[in-house]
Amino acid sequence: SFAYFTIKDRLPQILTRVIDTLHRHKNEFFEEHGEKGVEAEKRAISFLSKLRNELQTDKPVTPLEDELPDAALWNQYLDYQRNLSNGNGEPSWFQSPWLFVECYMYRRIHAALAQNPPIDNFDVFKEGKAQNFFESQEAVIALCTYFQELLKNIKDLDEKQLKEELFKLLQVSLWGNKCDLSFSAGEDSSQKSSPLQSLENMVPYILVNDMEKVWSLLVNAKKNRTERSNVRVDIILDNAGFELVSDLVLADFLLSSKLADEIYFHGKSIPWYVSDTTKHDFNWTVKQLQSANHMWMSRCGINWEGNLKKGVWVFCDHMFWTLPHDFSSMGGVAPDLYAELQKSNLIFFKGDLNYRKLTGDRKWEYSVPFHQALNKFHPAPLCSLRTLKSDTQVGLKPGQGEQIQASEPEWMVSGKYGVVQFDAGL
Repeated sequence: SFAYFTIKDRLPQILTRVIDTLHRHKNEFFEEHGEKGVEAEKRAISFLSKLRNELQTDKPVTPLEDELPDAALWNQYLDYQRNLSNGNGEPSWFQSPWLFVECYMYRRIHAALAQNPPIDNFDVFKEGKAQNFFESQEAVIALCTYFQELLKNIKDLDEKQLKEELFKLLQVSLWGNKCDLSFSAGEDSSQKSSPLQSLENMVPYILVNDMEKVWSLLVNAKKNRTERSNVRVDIILDNAGFELVSDLVLADFLLSSKLADEIYFHGKSIPWYVSDTTKHDFNWTVKQLQSANHMWMSRCGINWEGNLKKGVWVFCDHMFWTLPHDFSSMGGVAPDLYAELQKSNLIFFKGDLNYRKLTGDRKWEYSVPFHQALNKFHPAPLCSLRTLKSDTQVGLKPGQGEQIQASEPEWMVSGKYGVVQFDAGL
């Protein structure tokens, strides 16, 4: 299975890169923290080398021994996995659900640093995220330029034109999800060309296209808004780099076109899945754009900083996003987060990991309805913008998946196909 290939090949590669990153920063740790920094680096590397060995030799998954706030929840979840095995031995790296062990690896990487001050705040994935951003520069410029031109006459657009622009930016945000460093095990995955030129050619690769439903929900919300009720859109972010810029442009468009009054962005509270967006990445990206020596890039950055200051854009993180649970357990595990999402008019879930967690990462029949696979997770109407990079997919027409499978056996993991998949909720 693709899960087997991931655990066998991709995850050890990612761990090797993390160890290498720490090695390369040894001098920097010494300059900043003296011998303490070097000692901490050695301990972190030894912790990670042990982790890599456990993974490669299929050792049992061990409880977390750190004192971090989420450790108890992780260990409860491990107990739950133990009970599922009905005494068939301990859950191990190759004998456990893929979603669980993959998340567990990233949590252990976090522990390797968090337990070793003074380098406990070092993000081992930061360089890769920054590199992805800089190598996608041309695409970022093209997108910012297009968007700033669009803003000049956004007030004059009629409904049909607004809808066309929304669909374009939804597609840019969808395909921006191709730029994923955990998928390429940290290899270059930047967006090189203008993301707007190829949209027409990509439409046939959108297997579920619910953009019309998204449009009608937003238009109705706008018509029904009262003085007291704002239209709120939430975006559950995925990757930093080009994808994040595409999400920020979409968010700005929703505000500027008055389809939304406030946008809540949800990122990760710790470095996660190589390129996932943390608060630091979010603020860093806005600052990079602001200080760019390109007029339209810096205009975007300045406007976005303004949106954050005015409070019409809000960045939040919550530890639930980096737990192994799928989203159907959110109401029980993180009722505060579930209640927060219930305030939304529409939630966008970006990317593949969010899709796996929405659908419980199961091997569903392709034609099972999306609503059913969500397993009662309905805080608000939601839409998944996802490029397929793992073998779970629901909501297809009967025979649609089988037909593609016949000619393209790798279709679910190649990143070539995408979905804009909507669920109206209850």
